[in-house]
Amino acid sequence: MTESTTDQRATDHEGGFRSRFEVTTERGGPRYGAFSEEVRRLMDLTRYACPTPDLIDGLIEDLRGINERLAATQVDEWHSPAGTRIDLPARGNITLPPYEVEQAGPDGVSAVVTFRPYHLGGNNAAHGGQVAVAFDDLAGMASVMGQGKVSRTAYLTVDYRSITPLDTPLRCRTWVDRIEGRKVFIRGSLHDGQRLCAELDALFIQLKPGQQ
Repeated sequence: MTESTTDQRATDHEGGFRSRFEVTTERGGPRYGAFSEEVRRLMDLTRYACPTPDLIDGLIEDLRGINERLAATQVDEWHSPAGTRIDLPARGNITLPPYEVEQAGPDGVSAVVTFRPYHLGGNNAAHGGQVAVAFDDLAGMASVMGQGKVSRTAYLTVDYRSITPLDTPLRCRTWVDRIEGRKVFIRGSLHDGQRLCAELDALFIQLKPGQQ
């Protein structure tokens, strides 16, 4: 898939509303995935870091230098590699817990999600809000794959059934439960092996022409 290829199947993985825009495997170049992984590692290490006063001064200067270099590369959201690199975990979007889609179609979406140290809630468990973020993104994908139209989240209810561990490949499944007019009801589950970690009940609303 090239920069000029637009995904006509509306396989937008952020709730559907970006399906009109280009998805690509080339933005950011062949090493963008390695760059994203180093950013994720920085986030993970920072979550548990306790630098000394002497060290932190140098770290601040290093980060300021990196930020200045990145500031010179800014583009708008529609042309950023993050969120459109469909060949990378979570499409290269570091704001999402990384996941790998195994299957996506009218019957639903199956993915493997791994919550990392950055997503810590406490006691080596993923934060409940991070679980909801993962569900929201994969539910949006299921909405589009199930009914073919762009949509936005109306509500998202997560029932936490047991601890969601960090650094563990977890299986997430989302699917369309029913459609009533513009309302698309989504269900989902998150499992650690046979153990149910969380369940999802969500409503997405199909957008009208001209809405974004």
